Amino acid sequence: MSTRPSEELAHALNRRRFLGVAAGTTAAAIAGTAAAPGAAAAPDADWERARWCRPAVPPGRLGIQLYTLRDQVGTVGFGKVFDALERYGYDQVEYAGYTQGNGPITLPQLRRLARDHGLRAIGSHVAYHVADPAGYSFATSLEQVLDDAEALDLPHVGTWDGPFRYGSTVDGVKRASAEFNAYGAAARRRGMRFYQHNHGNEFGFCTDDPTVRIYDLMLAETDPDLVFMEMDIYWAYTGVHRFSVRPDGTPAPFDPLDYVTADPQRFPLFHVKDGEHDEASQDGYHMVDVGDGDIDYQRFIGTVTGGRYRKYHNWLVERDDAVDPATNPAGSFTTARRSATHLHRLRP
Repeated sequence: MSTRPSEELAHALNRRRFLGVAAGTTAAAIAGTAAAPGAAAAPDADWERARWCRPAVPPGRLGIQLYTLRDQVGTVGFGKVFDALERYGYDQVEYAGYTQGNGPITLPQLRRLARDHGLRAIGSHVAYHVADPAGYSFATSLEQVLDDAEALDLPHVGTWDGPFRYGSTVDGVKRASAEFNAYGAAARRRGMRFYQHNHGNEFGFCTDDPTVRIYDLMLAETDPDLVFMEMDIYWAYTGVHRFSVRPDGTPAPFDPLDYVTADPQRFPLFHVKDGEHDEASQDGYHMVDVGDGDIDYQRFIGTVTGGRYRKYHNWLVERDDAVDPATNPAGSFTTARRSATHLHRLRP
């Protein structure tokens, strides 16, 4: 078995290091008293055409996780990054640390800067727990995390960590889920929602009961009124690649989209990142700009936004390796621009 760390593990370690440096359509009127045969069906046909011609991502709901642009935030600062995002047609940003710009910036300044560029701050990623008792995480500094989110007027604040603080056993996942419930209750008292962002390992199985999928257990053990989910669609499909068979060899197929259609309101946020199939990778994919890969976003986004909650969900571009010239020589700004262009053009 290869000792090379998986793409997912490398991403998690890099993200932890990074976070460590910063705390309609109008129907035409029909005149006349008589109609030709079949005319009564025309408005329905017009409505149906309009429905399928509208953007898959509703206006105002396209965002980006700023981890994608961490190199640019760290060199040119938030202002120039926000200026670019405004030109690319983004509506929202999700933070991954608050102080990576050139020079100091206060949270009220950051809040105004985003608003001045027409960007709504939709959420933020914070570590679930850290080893340092004085470190910045939900477990060690919950009230400070919520104070900061409140200062930025965030409707959501969440963690990119999985429920693995106490291991991958049934009891360990239940303990972590209980803590997520507590963070969710604290966030709700402030008028915010707590959320958890998945990687691939959440779709694996508990080590002491391989019949139990970790993601299913976490969903069951967390209160749907307190703990919401940000599905990272790319990592969910790597989970399909890795965990569609149980350790004993029995089939365990699943479709990430089914989780969302079963409970749409549990998933206010999504990470939209794309991947090309790559059988040489443990995860089954390697990352590319949105629109260049094999994940069927026309189906996924079109299905989610085709129902009654069309304007409920938020779609956030992310590419974890966008700053790596070896895998993305065009650079992170190009990733942001090309991904936005594709999603603006996407139709159900």
